[in-house]
Amino acid sequence: MADGKGSIGFIGLGLMGQAFTRRLVACGYRVTGYDLRPQQIAAAEAHGVEPAGSAAEVARASELVHVCVMTKDDLAQAVFGPDGVAAGGAPGKLLVDHSTTDAGVTRGFAERLRTDAGIGWVDAPVSGGPPAAAAGTLAIMAGGTEADAAKARPVLADLGQCTHMGPVGAGQTTKMVNQVLVLNNYCVLAEALALAEAGGVDAAKIPQALGAGYAGSTMLQKLYPRLVARDFAPAGYAFQALKDLDMLHDLAKALQVPTPMSAQAASLFRILNAKGHGQLDGLAVLKLYDAKERL
Repeated sequence: MADGKGSIGFIGLGLMGQAFTRRLVACGYRVTGYDLRPQQIAAAEAHGVEPAGSAAEVARASELVHVCVMTKDDLAQAVFGPDGVAAGGAPGKLLVDHSTTDAGVTRGFAERLRTDAGIGWVDAPVSGGPPAAAAGTLAIMAGGTEADAAKARPVLADLGQCTHMGPVGAGQTTKMVNQVLVLNNYCVLAEALALAEAGGVDAAKIPQALGAGYAGSTMLQKLYPRLVARDFAPAGYAFQALKDLDMLHDLAKALQVPTPMSAQAASLFRILNAKGHGQLDGLAVLKLYDAKERL
């Protein structure tokens, strides 16, 4: 690229991957991308990503390999499959994982990749969704060695505000803290809207009315209006929210930390998914509160 920022690989070109790669291309990186779905590769190619035929090909072409996939099985296939990163990478390269993955699984994968291929690992899950990824304003929570985190930092700085939280796995644990705060608040915002509408006040004015007080928050200002509009176009998926809440439950159980509010949120998202709404945004949890849905 014109400013010679270097070569970045990206595996997983879904909602977040498209936004990530759009931002990286705009920042001047040469980006090589791969996804199991050809249509996702074509979509990324349209904004300047060079297509690859496998994760291994991405690793061969790139200094840093970023991954953003849905499940731990997807991650294992992308990294350790026959055409995965381990097969195409070289010692000294670095993998940056933006997926939300169990911290213990992350530590195991990182150790295996370093042992098998000499490739480092930084777990760097994010918060903010595709709009923040495209704008470079993500909250990024990173885990890894000091050396690996320093190597990843310049690229991560172009994607948002990155905080190095500790060794491998620390980023994923921090993401679970984030999910406690975010996913419970989806349910709280839905409950608040349902009460406002039932009470006959102008629900659209709630962010203005409450924003200067303790109730004021980024979520109230940015997400509550989408609830009012019943805008459930996915910036993330309801089935992902349930996956993360179940992961959170497992971590809390292992750490012997009570999480009753998150357990209730998980129950609500389980019902939402059972009703067939898993492909909608997590904000669709409002459907469980909405009088219009019960008619």
